[in-house]
Amino acid sequence: MNPDSSYAPPLPPVPMQSPPPADRVAEYAPPMPEAVYAPQAVPRSTQIMAAIRDAVGQVFVGQEEVLHQVQAALLAGGHVLLEGKPGLGKTHLVLALAQTFGATFRRIQFTPDLMPSDVTGHTLYDLGSQKFQVRKGPIFTQLLLADESNRAPAKTQSALLEVMQESQVTIDGETHALMPPFMTFATQNPIEQEGTYPLPEAQLDRFLLKIVIDYPAANEEAWIVQAVSASAGGRGLAPTSVAQLCTPEDILQAQQEAAAVQATDSVVNYAVALTRATRSNATIALGAGTRGAISLVRTAKSYALLDGRHFITPGDVKRAALPVLRHRITLAPEVAISGQTVDQVLEAVIRTVEAPRQ
Repeated sequence: MNPDSSYAPPLPPVPMQSPPPADRVAEYAPPMPEAVYAPQAVPRSTQIMAAIRDAVGQVFVGQEEVLHQVQAALLAGGHVLLEGKPGLGKTHLVLALAQTFGATFRRIQFTPDLMPSDVTGHTLYDLGSQKFQVRKGPIFTQLLLADESNRAPAKTQSALLEVMQESQVTIDGETHALMPPFMTFATQNPIEQEGTYPLPEAQLDRFLLKIVIDYPAANEEAWIVQAVSASAGGRGLAPTSVAQLCTPEDILQAQQEAAAVQATDSVVNYAVALTRATRSNATIALGAGTRGAISLVRTAKSYALLDGRHFITPGDVKRAALPVLRHRITLAPEVAISGQTVDQVLEAVIRTVEAPRQ
């Protein structure tokens, strides 16, 4: 499929009109405006992302905001922590996304006995050549799904730190770059905490967004059940049915366009004010760091490009606040005991910060 031919629909035909009589041209001529502003064309990356959203939405039903946030992370070149109960389609989502732009996909099931070398790879002595050969691990991919990442010990979890920050892997002192675009999706189950190893704050901060997947609406869930069970073996809505719409190079170009979206000083200051507000609130024991403010602006730029805009607004920053900050703060013990959630506390903090008017 040629993306250049599918993302730009033809313009509707302009109806033909008879010209006015020569002696009455002045009556038909509209007054000249003081200034004429030509509207900017919708960026091609916006059209590509709209096509990806529609394609993934055919097999990942009822989670529009989740899909919007995942696309924002993809445009920003960031990593995602997916949290949700089993059976809500986390793996389904990542597989379908990989299909849309032909990305390589690998899945690692994190377990207590998983070793760092099982993730990154290792060197092996080859008797034939009498040399050490590098055997690359599953982390050498473009979309990586670290399933139940909190079930592996800290030593294995730390193997992801260099990869997520630098997009490279060091094996026995030799550095290997990963093929861009590289993106990590780490999942964790919020219910089963026995036998798990909570992700440390340093690693949580490496995730651009923490996306919470909730149950779909009743009518959407009924439609999913019907569609999946209609195929043999319950294989309906398979991610493999999603067509490839573009290439990894198109995604890299879209990431460059997202980075070029304009951010005015007032909106950047608003993002900084939101981040700093988490540090001075009595209900929060540990607030977000500077990376939180950076992530707010990066995500806001992605939101703007998804909407076809070349500039970010305070609304983009506010919309990004929950997924960007919810994993970067720690509630005060008395607040956590009271039953308040992180999202409830953050929503209260957001209301205390005045957004710029523009």
